[in-house]
Amino acid sequence: MISKYALIGFPVEHSLSPLMHEAGFKALNLKAEYHKLPLQIHELSRGLNYLRQNNYAGWNVTYPLKEKILPLLDFITPEARTIGAVNTVKVTDGLLQGFNTDGDGFVQSLADKGYSLAGKKVVLLGAGGAAKSIAVSLVKNKAHILILNRTPNKAQNLVKQIASLGGNSEWGVFAPGTWLQEADLLIQATSLGLKGEQYPFSLEGINPAAWVVDLIYSPAVTPFLAQAAYHGCKTWNGLEMLLYQGALAWKIWLNREPPIDVMRQALLINRNGGESHDCKQ
Repeated sequence: MISKYALIGFPVEHSLSPLMHEAGFKALNLKAEYHKLPLQIHELSRGLNYLRQNNYAGWNVTYPLKEKILPLLDFITPEARTIGAVNTVKVTDGLLQGFNTDGDGFVQSLADKGYSLAGKKVVLLGAGGAAKSIAVSLVKNKAHILILNRTPNKAQNLVKQIASLGGNSEWGVFAPGTWLQEADLLIQATSLGLKGEQYPFSLEGINPAAWVVDLIYSPAVTPFLAQAAYHGCKTWNGLEMLLYQGALAWKIWLNREPPIDVMRQALLINRNGGESHDCKQ
């Protein structure tokens, strides 16, 4: 019997997730398939019925369904409930279990490069869904977080949530400041740069020892990353986060280690074949 997995959301045609997972299945000679299922919000309930009736073993969830799916699940991990979003579903004895691997996938992508977050000052640009997932994982890894967002109340709300988890964070305005010199790690978690547009402020004066990550992975080098590299920073895009959030989903579904190198190669080969996108899936 072939095990079936899927990506649900809209749009999903651009996604590299199927290529990554299919490469992994093939490398381990697994009888499994990964499909794209475009679903908009009003189609979600009907789509979940379709997945259940057709015996899908699990699926990834992307925009705009990560929050909308919560009330339709039978079980949600405490972390996913805290984040308020699910990106991975596993079917167990007919019950739908919801997980969120985004933040831990990001942290694992750093750990793979030997980066330890404990005690680091992390500046998080953005306070949306991706930023929220990452912030929760940063708290678990004992980082100090400064959240900068164009809408201050969203940044304030995220700071309150982090405090409820026992984390150490503060918020600030979306503009240059002393944080540029103080940051150990700078994370760009907004959609700015997705279409090649320039960032609204300069990184002049940034700590050259800082690591800088942009969650956008196509284009591979955004104007934001180009700025950071110009000032001497080590830079990464969001492709590794995509890889590791997918690898964690694989572990949840299959209870085995994924072939990371094979899956990474599939992403690298196909990254530039489509439109611009970030690591939502």
